[in-house]
Amino acid sequence: MAPLLTLLLIILVVVLPLHSQCADPDPLQDFCVGILNNTSTSVNGFPCKPASQVTSDDFFFDGLSKEGNTDNVFGFSTTTGNVLAFPGLNTLGLSMNRVDYAPGGLNPPHTHPRATESGVVIKGKLFVGFLTTDNVLYSKVLTAGQMFVVPRGLVHFQMNVGKGKAMTITAFNSHLPGVVVLPTTLFASKPPIPDHVLTKAFQVEASVIDGIKAKFSA
Repeated sequence: MAPLLTLLLIILVVVLPLHSQCADPDPLQDFCVGILNNTSTSVNGFPCKPASQVTSDDFFFDGLSKEGNTDNVFGFSTTTGNVLAFPGLNTLGLSMNRVDYAPGGLNPPHTHPRATESGVVIKGKLFVGFLTTDNVLYSKVLTAGQMFVVPRGLVHFQMNVGKGKAMTITAFNSHLPGVVVLPTTLFASKPPIPDHVLTKAFQVEASVIDGIKAKFSA
């Protein structure tokens, strides 16, 4: 009896914590094409389309083939290939994005709370970096064909430092990684974060905070 109890304790202490670190739970079926307009409650995924209604088109997505519109304040565009755009990814624990950058364009500091990100520079020259929880910056300038990785939840950014356009394809170990863009989260939330919170956090006058908020109010 004692050896069996010891084995059970080892499983609980070692195996279960390792499983809990997975970004998305493993699926228990071949596929589960998501029904996005279903209003029923589900956990870590959408309800499955009946297999009899699934077609080949459910497993193919051409959304990343088109260049995004970078005509905005940051000069970049993200085209998402997550479960909301590609329901065939439902429960599979992966997704991909295309990110286009105008010359000088910036994918501003942001985080993905539910996934680690890896990416490949397809075109151009990018300054890529992420920050640890100890406020250490790891960064490098990358060119076409080079790859980067950002651990789950850490703040990161990419900036086009080349003369022409740039583009990356990124992958995530979640079908819906989520994104928290720090500038818009802090200065364009609805309802807004009170000025006295932001002035205290950034150690600046209210006029500075109001000026930044004005830039993101449109």
